[in-house]
Amino acid sequence: MTRDIADIRRDYEGGSLDESRVPADPLTMFDEWFALARDTDPDDANAMTLATVDSQGFPHARVVLLKGFDQRGMVFFTNYNSHKGSELANVPQAALTFWWPQLARQVRIEGSVEQVSEAESDEYFASRPRGSQLGAWIATQSVVIPDRNWIEERQQRFEQAYEGQEIPRPVHWGGYRVKPEMIEFWQGQPSRLHDRVRYQLRDRNWEVVRLAP
Repeated sequence: MTRDIADIRRDYEGGSLDESRVPADPLTMFDEWFALARDTDPDDANAMTLATVDSQGFPHARVVLLKGFDQRGMVFFTNYNSHKGSELANVPQAALTFWWPQLARQVRIEGSVEQVSEAESDEYFASRPRGSQLGAWIATQSVVIPDRNWIEERQQRFEQAYEGQEIPRPVHWGGYRVKPEMIEFWQGQPSRLHDRVRYQLRDRNWEVVRLAP
């Protein structure tokens, strides 16, 4: 039996989101929401859609993993020579979206992007499982390859090359930090009358407003 996509519906329910009672700092609120998201979905709470723009103005989006956040911003790691890396080199602006369906919550973040320090990238790389460390060398991310065998052959070569050795971080691999200039918190509500609170950074201060659903 098939189902018409237009008939797929969900009525959202969640706690109220009152702009007059939210913290002055959006990172405090994000910390609270993220902690609850980890409790409800410990495996995928840090999955986020990263949207970038290329030099021709075309947008591109993909899911990456949040690997840390603090007052400076949200951090993820990738190949600097990937499509997203080249896009961020040309247009160092990005948007992030978190979607936590069990909580009927969404968080949108927009801001400028910078590479994290080499020390931060080294520290995170050293914490990765050995297979993931090798993967940073094996995968020439986003380039066209002939087949799966190409990956498996490179995997064998790099496993042999680093057998019994520590694996260094490739210079083409490291972290990016998205420095928030806008953060919007969305709480699903019945009848599509959702709660939306937006923080906008203005002159180093956060302005808080409520948006219509």
